[in-house]
Amino acid sequence: MSRGTTHYYGASATPHPRSESLDGTVSADICIVGGGLAGCSTAIHLAERGYSVVLLESEQIGWGASGRSGGQVIPGFASEQATLEKLVGFADARRMWDISVEGIHLLRDRISRHSIQCDWQSGQLQVGVKPRHADALRLWHEELQSRFEYRSTRLLDAHGVRALLATDRYAGGLYDDAGGHLHPLNYTLGLAAAAVSAGAKIYERSAAIELRNGKEPIVRTANGEVKAKYVALCGNALLGNLVPALRARIMPIGTYIVATEVLGEVRTRGLIRDNCAVTDTNFILDYFRRSADHRLLFGGRVSYSGREVINTERATRKRMLQVFPQLANVNIEYAWGGLLDITMNRAPDFGRIADNVYYLQGFSGHGVALTGMAGKLVAEAIAGQAERFDLFGKIKHRNFPGGALLRTPALMLAMLWYRLRDLL
Repeated sequence: MSRGTTHYYGASATPHPRSESLDGTVSADICIVGGGLAGCSTAIHLAERGYSVVLLESEQIGWGASGRSGGQVIPGFASEQATLEKLVGFADARRMWDISVEGIHLLRDRISRHSIQCDWQSGQLQVGVKPRHADALRLWHEELQSRFEYRSTRLLDAHGVRALLATDRYAGGLYDDAGGHLHPLNYTLGLAAAAVSAGAKIYERSAAIELRNGKEPIVRTANGEVKAKYVALCGNALLGNLVPALRARIMPIGTYIVATEVLGEVRTRGLIRDNCAVTDTNFILDYFRRSADHRLLFGGRVSYSGREVINTERATRKRMLQVFPQLANVNIEYAWGGLLDITMNRAPDFGRIADNVYYLQGFSGHGVALTGMAGKLVAEAIAGQAERFDLFGKIKHRNFPGGALLRTPALMLAMLWYRLRDLL
């Protein structure tokens, strides 16, 4: 049985002080909305440049997807690289790829520089369920080597995958030495602490309820307001109706994870022998990894209805047993979900709604490393070096069709098609 609604990361988080809520009027160079990875990264980069920074978080730091995710660190984007090339051309798509790789180096640097205790482990493995998936991974490996000069991957056949994973489910894999995994909530909390050390001011339980654009925009909360020269909107799926035009460009989807009881080092090492993070290549994918206290963390279900799915724990456990049937006698101690935001093309959506109001959204499940770079790009742009930030503005995004009432049913039908494609 799961332990109530507490997720595993919340139960195992490093103790940390809470911030006060905003009461009254404050002024700053930059007001950041959202206390997840994107918001905390933006706060660090701007505070380190000498700007005065105020960050508003509606709940607690890392409360949303940033502190609930699978914790996998992967280069690239949720959209296929070929899709990006169609949207912006190879040269710009290559630059975006390089920025995503820089994001992994930035993440590792932050962990080291700020001594963030977040259980970092190197190694990430993509696996193909069917031979055609393994063939696609082989082609991607060759493209990475030849076109992107990316040398961190090695190709595995079915036997190579079985040497690492105690399962016969996969036909092949692509191992990336540069990727890895971590405790996402502890990492987010570590970034927040680093931002505060650099001079940023964080207010928790201070939801932004109104944004007034202008030469000096104002962000209002229930009990106060922030007057700023710039605003950075980093709330993603939890931004609500603060900017309706942005909300129409993303779809919040529910994703679900379970954590087993403690299995012990010997048993968890037997499941995943080198402690890499693993994800398959299905559109509706499974992802899993070992925890520092020797559990298996397994995610693999999504909900496009916007409503919590009944029996989420049982359904996710069923998927886990398709990979590791030897865990049939193992209890699930934690089961939780969270909302992440996807775009129509699954490419990131970075831009401005005014000259002095920036936004970051649409990480589409690839945010652990990319959010760090997104914050760095916003800081560069505010400091007058907007070339890399504006690169992502070349990606054309569309609103989800159907409006508030019809877009979710339409997407659910599309996802049914993708589920059927995964089975073929």
